[in-house]
Amino acid sequence: MNPSDLITTYFPNLSEKQTEQFARLLPLYQDWNSKINVISRKDMDQFYEHHVLHSLGIAKVMEFKPGTKVLDVGTGGGFPGIPLAILFPETDFFLVDSIGKKIKVVNAVAETIGLKNVRAQQIRAEELKEHFDFVVSRAVTELPVFHGWVKNKFRKQNFNDLPNGILYLKGGDLTEELKPFSNKIKSYDLKNYFREEFFETKKVIYLPA
Repeated sequence: MNPSDLITTYFPNLSEKQTEQFARLLPLYQDWNSKINVISRKDMDQFYEHHVLHSLGIAKVMEFKPGTKVLDVGTGGGFPGIPLAILFPETDFFLVDSIGKKIKVVNAVAETIGLKNVRAQQIRAEELKEHFDFVVSRAVTELPVFHGWVKNKFRKQNFNDLPNGILYLKGGDLTEELKPFSNKIKSYDLKNYFREEFFETKKVIYLPA
C-alpha cells in the first residue's frame, strides 16, 4: 500500500490526476523539509494522516462550489490549503503566512504538481484588502483572536451550502475558547469521518461570517 492510498480510502472518487498529485506530495515535502523545516521531523512518518487527511477534514463538512474563493491563514507549508486545492480544482485558494520561507515552499509545491488554483503570499491576514467566501486554518491561534483578524474579509453573497464563514481545524477541549460564539458555531467531530486514533479529539469548527 502506498502511503497516499490513505487518501483514496476516504475520497474514492478522485481523478487519476488528483491521485497522482496527492502521491507526489510526500517526496516533495521530504525534499523541502531537508532544506527548510516546514513540518516537524517526527510528523513526516505520519504525513498523510496528520497533515493531508487532517486538512481534508474540512471537505467532509463543506464541498466548495466552483468559483468559491478561499483564504488559508497561517498556512505554514501549505495546510490545509494545498490538499483542499487538489480536491477542489475549480475553487480559488489564496494561502498566506507571515514567514517567507514557508511561502516559498508552498509556491514550489503548487507549481511542481501543477496546481493552477493556488496563490501564495507572505502577508498578515489583517493587511489583506481582498474578500473571500471562506477562511480556513489549522489552529494558528485561539478562535476569538483569529476571528478578530479575519472578520472583515468576507464577501456578502452566499452561494455554497453553508453561508460564508470560518472553517477551523482544532483539537482538544474547546469549551472555554468557543464560549464567545456558543450560539453561532457548529462543531463537527472528525472521528465521525476518519477512524484513525489521531482524529479522536480533532474537530472542524464552523463560524458563519
